Amino acid sequence: MATPSPQRRWQALCPNCGAPVEFASAASASTVCSYCRSTLLREGDALRKIGTSAELFEDYSPLQLGAAGRFAGAAFTVVGRVQMAYADGSWNEWHVLFDNGEGTGRSGWLSEDNGSFVLSFEAPLKERAPSIGQVHVAGRQLLAGQSWQVASKVDATVAAAEGELPHPPHLDNSFWVVDLRNTQGEVGTLDYSDPAAPTWSVGRSVRLADLSMVGLRNESGATLKSKALPCPHCGAALEPRLENTQSIVCGQCHSVVDISKGVGADLTSYQQNNGGEPQIPLGTTGQIALSGGATKPWQVVGYLERCDIPESSEDEQTFWREYLLFNQMEGFAFLVDTEEGWSLVRPITGAPDSAKRDSVDYQGKTFKRRWNYTAKVTYVLGEFYWRVRREERALVRDYEWRNGSRLELLSAEQTGNEITWSYGRNVDAAELRRAFALPEDRMPAIKRDISSGMDQGKLLRNIVIGMLLIVVVFALLRACSSDDCAKFKDTYGASSAEYQQCKRDSRGSGTGYGGSSGGSYGGYSSGGGGHK
Repeated sequence: MATPSPQRRWQALCPNCGAPVEFASAASASTVCSYCRSTLLREGDALRKIGTSAELFEDYSPLQLGAAGRFAGAAFTVVGRVQMAYADGSWNEWHVLFDNGEGTGRSGWLSEDNGSFVLSFEAPLKERAPSIGQVHVAGRQLLAGQSWQVASKVDATVAAAEGELPHPPHLDNSFWVVDLRNTQGEVGTLDYSDPAAPTWSVGRSVRLADLSMVGLRNESGATLKSKALPCPHCGAALEPRLENTQSIVCGQCHSVVDISKGVGADLTSYQQNNGGEPQIPLGTTGQIALSGGATKPWQVVGYLERCDIPESSEDEQTFWREYLLFNQMEGFAFLVDTEEGWSLVRPITGAPDSAKRDSVDYQGKTFKRRWNYTAKVTYVLGEFYWRVRREERALVRDYEWRNGSRLELLSAEQTGNEITWSYGRNVDAAELRRAFALPEDRMPAIKRDISSGMDQGKLLRNIVIGMLLIVVVFALLRACSSDDCAKFKDTYGASSAEYQQCKRDSRGSGTGYGGSSGGSYGGYSSGGGGHK
């Protein structure tokens, strides 16, 4: 029989192994026995076993049961976790319980989102939720009185669970989970574990630092050395430095290793050919500001080389580099080095208004679409918060907003069943050198200004080529319009045999009085295909 304790906690014995089981909330419907892993359903004052949860895999999340914080002035405690898995990876959803002093506080979910966290709450839906067949990635859905863009649609399973949960976990079957985003920076989630009545929740991006969290895992004595894993190709030690690293590159043989399943799991990996050396070395920390933010320290933790895939053999192929930056309080951002210069962007929680064909609206500004292309990863170094695949491809749309020399950027990347939006600004070479304290002799390699639309050498070259083309076109037009038989026309008249014979000769072999060379003329092009 479950009885309340003086601390308003409900206690019982596990019906499978007899171990003590405790509930922090009277409203919790389920828990997982920490001794035998039995999943227990609460039915009034009795507990019933409904299944067995698999063992949790070690993923180095900074959160753990018992961690506590505050949100909107209310205190909460992490009391449970569901570990979700799908074809391309995994994520955690942490059940947090807000304390109202009576054991019936509000429940929420603290879940991972592109290297950061989202705190969401379940809410009723007045309208009927769409069937899963009506949901398409990058499509629009009208829910809860708002327009949402579908950001991801994955077929997921509950890999494991622990602690106290508001609903019994579905351990046997896979089900669809759909994430949606709106222009207010909100994240909506449809959980189809019960297809007849999908669960709807809405949340916003949060920073652990702003939640005043205590009792995090890195505060409980975990060390970096405990994370060491052997490289499956050369045996060298892999030591991830970030709690949420999913892929890491071996420093010795440059193999890309998937460590998303943690210690004790079979590590999948692939070998890669050597690429270039990053101009900003891994581990370098720079003081730089995101769009509209204050200057903060950002450390280079990853490096990617990417290229576009031309649509035809006539299209120009473009290559660029991306640096993954990390700040403990802010999360992740990307420093992008292209042939047009540097930019600093980061994933956003919401989504712009993309109702227009060739532009999107974001933060009161209209961003015009510039490029549309397929991108491919060719080489990586360092650590990443997602699972890096060999030659990983993405459909990319780049947008920009200009005001004089100021340039702001938006980019949408779609891989499989997920689309991610990023927002940022241009960074000139002088700011970049100051931010990362780069040596003076590296300036020629990094001195490109994205605000100009192209580097200065390319701009001068294009101007010269353009002027030459104008001269050539003018000469051709003049040659086509000139009449080399004019002397015959003036002497004998336009209808004379002499004049007509001259005209026939000039149109014939090209060796008459005034022949012109044949063939087509190819005009200058700025390059087809996509460009980052």
